Amino acid sequence: MSVGLAIVGHGKMGRLIEQFAPEYGFEVRARFTSADIDTLSAETLGGARIAVEFTTPSAAPRDLARLALLGVNTVCGTTGWFAGLPAIREVIEPAGTAIVWSANFSVGVNLFLQTVAQAAALFATQSEYEAWGWEIHHSAKKDAPSGTLTKLAEEIRESGYKRTLTLSSNRAGATPGTHEIGFDSAADTITLRHTARSREGFARGALRAARWIAGKKGVYEFCEILGELS
Repeated sequence: MSVGLAIVGHGKMGRLIEQFAPEYGFEVRARFTSADIDTLSAETLGGARIAVEFTTPSAAPRDLARLALLGVNTVCGTTGWFAGLPAIREVIEPAGTAIVWSANFSVGVNLFLQTVAQAAALFATQSEYEAWGWEIHHSAKKDAPSGTLTKLAEEIRESGYKRTLTLSSNRAGATPGTHEIGFDSAADTITLRHTARSREGFARGALRAARWIAGKKGVYEFCEILGELS
């Protein structure tokens, strides 16, 4: 039996999620763009109790709060709004709903984050190495640095690396996303890189999270539930 799904943000990611949704047992019952998001209601949801939200940093907190109050569990792929997480938690917990959020819903990126954290812990003990991070995304991406590069920097710091960490971002063309972390000394350079071939990995990760979130309550980061996804 198909599960009703609402897509909030029907841009490139939203359309890709709609394309793959039947493979994950979903029936798309509602679609909302920035132009009609104000029509979001129990009636216009068409019975959907799970939503996937890919909008903009300024719109996401409002959308997430509204969905929670309507009893909808949500997967949020929008980045650049995470400073508002405490306020969203205050809405979601009393509403008895759930959210899965992430800087990036690619399974590969989340494994890359773990790899970078392990590498940073090793280089933290070697004082001759400094670290840097670089990314490039398509020109339409709103936030720079991206949520993913920010998360990579957090993982490096939390792994015990406290020395110089320089970050840079480029926005051009249609590239879906490349992230690179390097550790450099006078003797050598070690580089770790993740390159997305398309947006497909992000869409499929979000849909896997949407399957997982059914019947859940609370606030979860995608990396926390990765091991529970089948």
